[in-house]
Amino acid sequence: MSEIEERLAELERLGLHRRLRLVSGPQGPRVLLDGKPVLLLCSNNYLGLADHPRVREAAADAAMRWGVGAGASRLVSGTMTIHRRLEERLAAWKGNEACLLFGSGYLANIGTIGALAGRGDTIFSDEFNHASIVDGCRLSRAEVVVYRHLDTQHLEWSLRRHGGSDQRQLIVTDSVFSMDGDIAPLVEIARLAKEHGARLMVDEAHAIGALGPGGRGAVAQTGLEGEVDVVVGTLGKALGSYGAYVCADEEMIHYLINTARSLIFSTAPGPPAVAGALAALELLEERPHRVERLRSAARTMRKALAAEGFSVEDGEMQIVPLIVGDEHAAMRLCKEALERGVFAQAIRPPTVPAGTSRLRLATMASHTAEDLRMAARALGEAARGIGLDPAAMGPRVLAQRTVVDEHEPEEPYLPMAARERQARAPFDVERESSIPRAA
Repeated sequence: MSEIEERLAELERLGLHRRLRLVSGPQGPRVLLDGKPVLLLCSNNYLGLADHPRVREAAADAAMRWGVGAGASRLVSGTMTIHRRLEERLAAWKGNEACLLFGSGYLANIGTIGALAGRGDTIFSDEFNHASIVDGCRLSRAEVVVYRHLDTQHLEWSLRRHGGSDQRQLIVTDSVFSMDGDIAPLVEIARLAKEHGARLMVDEAHAIGALGPGGRGAVAQTGLEGEVDVVVGTLGKALGSYGAYVCADEEMIHYLINTARSLIFSTAPGPPAVAGALAALELLEERPHRVERLRSAARTMRKALAAEGFSVEDGEMQIVPLIVGDEHAAMRLCKEALERGVFAQAIRPPTVPAGTSRLRLATMASHTAEDLRMAARALGEAARGIGLDPAAMGPRVLAQRTVVDEHEPEEPYLPMAARERQARAPFDVERESSIPRAA
């Protein structure tokens, strides 16, 4: 048996083996999955715009006018009029001076973090930040201090402990966390950033289209427009296309154009994707009721799950995790739900900490109330059918933690969940380095 075969066998044994599933047709509320019709509950097409006729038409027209590919990086000959048009619209929509398009959210995060912090600097990163933020922190070679999830007391303690006038400091957080659907305390984080002279970077990937007036995100909802140094967003979720953007002031955007390696050394996003995102943004601005439809769908989903006995609170967040715990059990639940016509993918380490494998449910504005009630019934039947108690499944409940005080040990605090995620990470670029790493 080869080394690769051994590793694949190990992944199978651990319940961490993955395969690609084939979806036929557009990303709608119902799809053909490996040839079988199912209700789709794990797509980030939150506003149902990925298959909207106007978005499709805009992408097709762009392909005919500008071609399929941009042909070069942004700094060579890849910046086209369609890119500039979307950047201007996004900046105005988000309330910023300027905007810069990237090829993906992953590229936006690793490029921006690497430009804002490096050796000798310090990054303060939430324990459950997205993998693209984690990898951006690792690749920056800055010192990374991981603070407890949503814990501003621990962030404040960390800022005091690791502050220094001769180094840059960057606080980076998701606004909505992709696997749990919880929201960062941005007002308090922004206050701490200002007090300690740190820059603040917020990833709005899962907040756009869901939070704030007109779906403009958590930064807008909290009234922090203009007070966050860098806002990252995606075109590939609520806006139904592919790519990402960074919004900031003119000076910061000019700096990123000159220093963000993932921008400098990547081909520009293709015109059809950019034009599709622009059409989706126009639809969102013209018809903001889609945001309320998404919130209504989320309320319906949560109430239906609670009626089936799941430990789910009422609310308007479209992301609902059903925590199973064991990796194999999560896969069994996914399979049983599929047998009942509901596709909710099992999420396992390293995407989530060990022992918190789950089904991550994502509602869309295009789901009907009956769709969601049917899905809740199917999930309840599936859970009980394999001996799982729905009452023990729901959003993660954070463990009680003691308040950090000045008698903590000298080394940077690293939560146990963060250690577990690092240990199970698919690669480790700092295996030979002593530089602390993010969760």
